[in-house]
Amino acid sequence: MYTRVNDLVSIRLIAMAWRYLSKSMFGSSGGESEEEDLQAAAIIASMGRKRCWGGSVFGHKIYKRDRAAAERLLMLKYFDEESIFDDDQFRRRYRMRKPLFLRIVDELTTANSFFKQRRNAAGAKGFSPIHKCTAAMRVLMYGQAADAVDDVLMMGESTVLKCVKVFVKTVISVYQEEYLRPPRQHEIEEMMTSNAARGFPGKTGSIDCMHWEWANCPSGWHGVYKGHKGKPTMILEAIASEDLRIWHAFFGLPGSHNDINVLHRSPVFDDLANGNAPEVEFTVNGNIYSMGYYLADGIYPNWATLVKSISAPVSKKHNVYARRQESCRKDVERTFGVLRAKWKILHSPARLWNPRDLNSIVRACVILHKIIVDERGKDVAQLHNSEWPGAANPPINQNRNVPAIAQLIDAYSVIKSKETSASLRNDLVEHIWELYGTSSGPFARMHGH
Repeated sequence: MYTRVNDLVSIRLIAMAWRYLSKSMFGSSGGESEEEDLQAAAIIASMGRKRCWGGSVFGHKIYKRDRAAAERLLMLKYFDEESIFDDDQFRRRYRMRKPLFLRIVDELTTANSFFKQRRNAAGAKGFSPIHKCTAAMRVLMYGQAADAVDDVLMMGESTVLKCVKVFVKTVISVYQEEYLRPPRQHEIEEMMTSNAARGFPGKTGSIDCMHWEWANCPSGWHGVYKGHKGKPTMILEAIASEDLRIWHAFFGLPGSHNDINVLHRSPVFDDLANGNAPEVEFTVNGNIYSMGYYLADGIYPNWATLVKSISAPVSKKHNVYARRQESCRKDVERTFGVLRAKWKILHSPARLWNPRDLNSIVRACVILHKIIVDERGKDVAQLHNSEWPGAANPPINQNRNVPAIAQLIDAYSVIKSKETSASLRNDLVEHIWELYGTSSGPFARMHGH
């Protein structure tokens, strides 16, 4: 009976559309009312157009969410002058201070009209920019499913997912030029000065990889994305400094790769090979070197730009070096820990289906992490006790001309030189032993040994 009624309704609507079409083409009057003409016009206008996912569908239940009440409650909790929660609670729950969050909202709203508040066809106000950005941040910060945001912010699942995807893409488009770039000359000099005081002159960061589990990886792709973790994952390669800043992020390779495969495919040394990297020169144990290096773990190859530990130290000299190298290399491990603790979506299995969306989420989280770290660097005294402590100059070498293939081969042969790698590590062993191993070193004198 129900199916028959639906068929009759469909036939009547098609007949209305046909009468309206006849009237408009031949001028004949079918006697239908103005309301029927409008309905028929809407039917004809929608013919041949694919219906979007969700939306208004005949027979579906309509949830009347009180958006205005949710907006008032959100403002009362965090954004009014006399809000319920203070600035310290805002900082813990939004991962940043309120002025920084409001500045990001304003810049995203200026860059993308999606975040502007509009009225719908019925004249009712839509979600405000703060409301949309809060929904996206809730998913990123707590790793919640999109449906879990509905009961607090009165926003449907599909709308939350759209807010997340548009939010991360807009963050990338607005901030990637400043926060997804290699370090500038003065920043490299600051890092080298700081690392020289730790016993590693010439060090410009630590490199490592992190896996992010992909829960909704298609079954046909499991053989590619499943590696030693036992589950489908995607890999993030990053270079981080002592202050938790991320200077290089390369994400998207399947979890079946190891760190060596990722290194061979990443653009981490492209600027150095192309001659676009800033000049670096330092002295260790009386020898001069012209390339900076990263601290790495044992799986990485013996290259001139990578300094590894000694897996089985025998002498005291090697033992001291191994402990110092492994201690300083933890900078990137600490950064991964803070990144995943701050943005819980990277700690939980990814629920989205498209690898491009996952790539955008990771890049946006890296950008937001670096924005927060840079903001805290301006005012270290106001850091929260439970959190990690943490441009005016133009980019270096605007000329991006790619050299000839022979020059690239020569450059990479210098980067991958095993002789330079062995010589550099031996010099660092002697240098660190002079600082930390002998009784006459500055570290020993400082501690009264």
